[in-house]
Amino acid sequence: MTILTAALLVIFQAESGAPSGSSGPGALLEMFSNIGAVATCVLLLLLFASLYSWTVILGKMSSFGRATKESRRFIRAFRKATRLQEIAQLAADCKASPLAQVYEDVYEAYKRQTGGSGPPRNLVPIERSAQTAASEAITALERRMTWLATIASVSPFVGLFGTVVGIIDAFRGLGSAGAATLRAVAPGISEALITTAAGLFVAVPAVIAYNQFTARIRVFASAVDDFCRELLNSLEEIPIRAAVPPRPPSPEPTREAERGLYK
Repeated sequence: MTILTAALLVIFQAESGAPSGSSGPGALLEMFSNIGAVATCVLLLLLFASLYSWTVILGKMSSFGRATKESRRFIRAFRKATRLQEIAQLAADCKASPLAQVYEDVYEAYKRQTGGSGPPRNLVPIERSAQTAASEAITALERRMTWLATIASVSPFVGLFGTVVGIIDAFRGLGSAGAATLRAVAPGISEALITTAAGLFVAVPAVIAYNQFTARIRVFASAVDDFCRELLNSLEEIPIRAAVPPRPPSPEPTREAERGLYK
């Protein structure tokens, strides 16, 4: 509250004592020009964190959108197909879909057992392949999410460090001036408020994006688990191929053949 009160007093003094042409962008540029070296480093670090977080956010929005679109297309084709071979090519075309990734791994495990036709001899290895593929697909969706969480949690503290440095500069200005004037504390207070606002500006979008992406990843994980069960049920329901008809019994040897055999 003390910092906010001092900042408001600085703003009121600037509006009352400065000419009309000195407010606006010029005053903001002058405020930035009075920032010290430490606060400048803090702002550069926050700028880099903001650029990286927005890169992650935009990339995740694009990849999640493609994954959702291709997953819907793939699951519709899967449920309409009558044979697993019919959607093998579609799975190769839907690389962004985690469902297609799971299908490719499970289908490869199925082909190793049966050659591509007939019921599987043992479902346990196929179930393990499905679990591994599902874990890999969700891990791919979670890539770079830890950096987004780190930026969201660390940026306010980085801005707070700049705030502390700005307050130190404000008290140093008071000591140099020898009197408690707003002109002495204005640079330090403005520096503290700028770094605080910059930290919040970086952290708030990262927090919102992280929460939204985490919720979407949970939806993807649930969809992958359901698809694994559906795919395994489809493998169990494959009809057993018709048994090979038995060979006709060979005719009994005639008496002549017996005489020739045992002669």
